[in-house]
Amino acid sequence: MENIKTHYRTCNLCEAMCGLEIKYQKNEIVSIKGDKKDIFSKGHICPKAVALQDLYHDKDRLKTPVKRTDKGWEKISWNDAFDEVASKLKTIQKKYGNNAVGTYRGNPNVHNLGMMLFGTPFIQSLQTQQKYTATSVDQLPHHIASLKMFGHHMLIPIPDIDHTDFMLIIGANPAISNGSLMTAPGFTNRLKAIQKRGGEFVVIDPRYTETAKIANQYLTIKPGKDALLLLALIHVIFEKNLDTKKHLEPHINGWNTIKNIAKDYSPEKVSTSIGINTEKIKTLAISFANAKTAVCYGRLGVSTQEFGGTCQWLINVLNIITGNFDKKGGAMFTLPAVDLVGMAVKTGKTGSFDRYKSRVKKLPEYSGEFPVATLADEILTKGDGQIKAMVAIAGNPVLSTPNGKQLAKAFEQLEFMVAIDIYINETTQYADIILPSTTGLETSHYDLAFHQLAVRNTSKYSPILFEKENDQKHDWEIFNALFKRITGKENQATPEIMLDFMLKSGPYKENDLSMKTLIENPHGVDLGALQPSLPNRLFTKDKKIDLAPTIFLEDLKRLKKQFYLWANEDKLNFPLTLIGRRHLRSNNSWMHNSIRLTKGNKRCTLLINHKDAEKLNIKNQQKVTVTSNIGSIVIPVEINDEIMQGVVSIPHGWGHHYKNIKMEIAQKNAGVSINDLTDANRIDKLTGNADFSGTKVKIERLS
Repeated sequence: MENIKTHYRTCNLCEAMCGLEIKYQKNEIVSIKGDKKDIFSKGHICPKAVALQDLYHDKDRLKTPVKRTDKGWEKISWNDAFDEVASKLKTIQKKYGNNAVGTYRGNPNVHNLGMMLFGTPFIQSLQTQQKYTATSVDQLPHHIASLKMFGHHMLIPIPDIDHTDFMLIIGANPAISNGSLMTAPGFTNRLKAIQKRGGEFVVIDPRYTETAKIANQYLTIKPGKDALLLLALIHVIFEKNLDTKKHLEPHINGWNTIKNIAKDYSPEKVSTSIGINTEKIKTLAISFANAKTAVCYGRLGVSTQEFGGTCQWLINVLNIITGNFDKKGGAMFTLPAVDLVGMAVKTGKTGSFDRYKSRVKKLPEYSGEFPVATLADEILTKGDGQIKAMVAIAGNPVLSTPNGKQLAKAFEQLEFMVAIDIYINETTQYADIILPSTTGLETSHYDLAFHQLAVRNTSKYSPILFEKENDQKHDWEIFNALFKRITGKENQATPEIMLDFMLKSGPYKENDLSMKTLIENPHGVDLGALQPSLPNRLFTKDKKIDLAPTIFLEDLKRLKKQFYLWANEDKLNFPLTLIGRRHLRSNNSWMHNSIRLTKGNKRCTLLINHKDAEKLNIKNQQKVTVTSNIGSIVIPVEINDEIMQGVVSIPHGWGHHYKNIKMEIAQKNAGVSINDLTDANRIDKLTGNADFSGTKVKIERLS
């Protein structure tokens, strides 16, 4: 019998970059555990990583191309598939123009080395403006704030959590996500470490989350009102003369502008609207400003709302005016081994915003793509530039983007659709051809994106564990084949060749960092803690932070108007506010083919406060109809006082009902899609990001 061997790699199923120790025998997994020697995660692991073996062995996973026919799905050869895809795309563009082809890239793209390196050249070869990604589902506000304040859309400040004395967490649940746009495996232990060294952290959220349960203080807030809270905190800091420029003074423009606008947002003025006591707002502001080091972090709850862009701007402002920016223990920039920011700057690509607008809703462009909230409109609305064909890459937008049913209707009427995906699901069922790539343990891995967002500078490469079968192809091979057929040009590179070049020419080239170095260090290479980097890491024209960009100052006018509307809003038709949530065993719409991650008690439930349940005469586990302005769903109730009164919650990423999904899941725990309730017309009008955190709904008992 063959000996049991050990393989070390980084899990690619969320942003945490946890190191894994995998014991295997031939092509069978014996065990998956946390790698205690991993220099970054130090043995931390969550249940998702163990399910990597489920992906590898899943019989529902596609391995070779399939084509939709009148008789059902039929296998075709790779060459026939590539030829037909390229031919159809070129024919449609010749007939209708380049913009008749749209592309959508889902979240898994940034978790995958091949897709990151080879997906973009293929999409660029199509020469279309109709490009969409998951960015505008949940994180576009971060990028717009970074672009306007620091000069680069990927220059996102990261909380130096391992050295801070006070952390303020707004609209985020990192105990479950292990950080998002802040890569930090073992996040709960890092939070507890703050407390052990005498510090504290505060959570502000409409739900008493897993993170809130271990916090020093928890405050409830009405959904979508976070911008008012942030302005009130800034108001108090200026009013009490707690603002300080310190080391930042030579690097800032707009200080007095911020001071003046904050005067209109006293705690007394906003307290009722946000649902937080005036004195608590003042105490929080003073505690934050007086802490030796402090950092504010806001994520999904503050990004996916109608003022998401303004919220992310104000979080940066709060960190800056208290002297907690570019400082140990505050918000800092990373310097990863593969510095995507630095590489882009050398070629003059720092990101863009609003150079042109979408055809139908006139939403702003961001770095060459449009907000996904308008994708269905661009397919369904006739006229020049109408999307006639789609390329969907590793995404399930029917479940993960606003008004999924409308998007499904749009996909159904396309003249042609190709999907690069490993499953037939709610989105890919509308494709004419599906091209499945290798996945997980069959691929090599390097986290290009998440090293940019990590709380410590590290570098780690994961080689392939199991070789692919003869008739399988890696994602980069698929992209190269399509690129060649579209352009007539051939890309001879491989992910490893490109990665080695980027490492050798990166910021640690003097350390002889290379592929060879990483292969010799399977647990990763430590490159040190985050370091102050101003002004070198600023890419604005004057090399200074723009504290008060015009677009955000203009958006405050919209906030003032909405402030009045909030105070007079009609709660008669839709009296409750819907927010999302996440579970440790879930990651967006991924992984629902894993029985180990979906078994157990139903997790796709409607959380509701007992007082709201009493008003509606609803009992626990009873099924109810939830209705918004665009649709209805039926879901079981979970009465739970961890959700504030007037607010209800449904987890995102559920609703798998495609007929090929595993029957055990379809029958027991498929759940429903929250995006059958979210309105694609509800967006952050500044950035175009989807507004999920504030959908108005009503609840009705089933007879």
